[in-house]
Amino acid sequence: MDYNDTRVLNKISFEIPEGEIMGVIGRSGAGKSVLMHLLRGVEDPPTKGSIIYHMAACDRCSFMDVQSRAGGKCPECGGHLSAVDVNLWDDRSNGMKSRVMNRTAIMFQRTFALYGDDRVIENVLHALDDIRYPQEHAVNRAADLIDQVKLSHRMMHIARDLSGGEKQRVVLARQLAKNPAMLFADEPTGTLDPETARLVHEMLLDAAKKNSMGMVVTSHFSQVIEDMANRAMLLVDGEIAAIGSPKTVIRSFVKDYQELESAEPVEPGEKILAARDVNKRYISVDRGMIKAVNMATFDVSKKEIFGIIGKSGAGKTTLSRIIAGIIEPTNGEMNIRIGDDWVDMTKPGVEERGRAKEYIGLLHQEYDLYPHRTVIDNLTDSIGLEFPKELAIRKAVVTLKMAGFSEEKARVILNRFPGELSDGERHRVALAQVLIREPRLVVLDEPTGTMDPITKQDVKSSILHARDEMDETFIVVSHDMDFVRDICDRVALMRGGKIIDIGLTKEILAQVTDEDRKE
Repeated sequence: MDYNDTRVLNKISFEIPEGEIMGVIGRSGAGKSVLMHLLRGVEDPPTKGSIIYHMAACDRCSFMDVQSRAGGKCPECGGHLSAVDVNLWDDRSNGMKSRVMNRTAIMFQRTFALYGDDRVIENVLHALDDIRYPQEHAVNRAADLIDQVKLSHRMMHIARDLSGGEKQRVVLARQLAKNPAMLFADEPTGTLDPETARLVHEMLLDAAKKNSMGMVVTSHFSQVIEDMANRAMLLVDGEIAAIGSPKTVIRSFVKDYQELESAEPVEPGEKILAARDVNKRYISVDRGMIKAVNMATFDVSKKEIFGIIGKSGAGKTTLSRIIAGIIEPTNGEMNIRIGDDWVDMTKPGVEERGRAKEYIGLLHQEYDLYPHRTVIDNLTDSIGLEFPKELAIRKAVVTLKMAGFSEEKARVILNRFPGELSDGERHRVALAQVLIREPRLVVLDEPTGTMDPITKQDVKSSILHARDEMDETFIVVSHDMDFVRDICDRVALMRGGKIIDIGLTKEILAQVTDEDRKE
């Protein structure tokens, strides 16, 4: 597969037997997501080569099944199933491509693809409607699928109000509604906490077993591949570097990887943020009064890397958005030091919140880049100023290095579009988009969600570098306890909207329960 003059996949050849779970592992930019799109039949065709599905096609209706069912009866219309080989990207496949795609499903990382204003059960009913499932049985089938992904207690919730892990499980229910012969799961749990990730993995494995479903799973994390796959493939710079048992392939992957060393705590400088008794309350039709943040009081010092941890629903994201000035608290104070002045973020106006917001950067968990603008345009657009080209390139390269790219790689990607980057690379460009605005305080919401362990080292180094070279201060909201342990000076632990303890990272992490790790 080539993009312009860059080869992103090179001479990839492999076979997947019916019902096998194939794990694909590799660093950000190795080509995993591109391969998944090609196997599924979406976006651009391969520059060269073919992808063949061995299927059984009904002679009466559009139903298809795996080839071992050839010679049998169609479960939908009673017609005869005959063996066919479908070249997915051949224009002459006579409608066979869409029939194959109807029997496959895909889960993307970070893209939840839900009807945000609809309830969970309505989202699953839409999926059943898409495959013309008999209406009289649809509600029961939807309820069964929601039960299968252990979300019966969220059936009537509005989709946009769910946590990331819950959204991912609704996506899984919607894909299982299609009863696919093959499911492609692209980093399905990259942004989830370990406990929720384990739950989603179990559901995927359970679904594969129940439905005799094959699966291709990509991940940066060796544990995911080891837990889920029957066989694994290592991609390095678009080529298959190893294929075989998960343990053998993972050994090849991690041989160049050393564990992160914990950052040395910094001596606290002068205070840059002081929150006092911050509250945020919502009224919900389903649940009445919700205290999303309840009497939160804490300080952050200049050049500190301050962590906020706790399970989903603990109030972390709401608090981070109050800090960034996106959400107004119900009451309390959120003071930020700008120059010699203290500015209260809870007060509207150009001299208060308006003044401080200019100096606070926020990297959302579900960040967005302009897909039709190059990397350099995405970066310079975010500053909102016209730059001479030479200065724009220089500024962009310096900032991309802060976000974990080498100088050579930074220059290579400047004129690429986001679609030509891996998900991990896009994440780092989004981080650079925040840093290029030269904020005094940066809030990172799940900064390592889609990153492999080696890229995490780069990002950790870039955050420490930005702290040392730019006097930058960071607030890290994360489920990734290893990353928090390795980079944060102090941590606040939240439960039920309250900060229950603040202290040195090691001391607070020692108190974290399995419950706190959940989504």
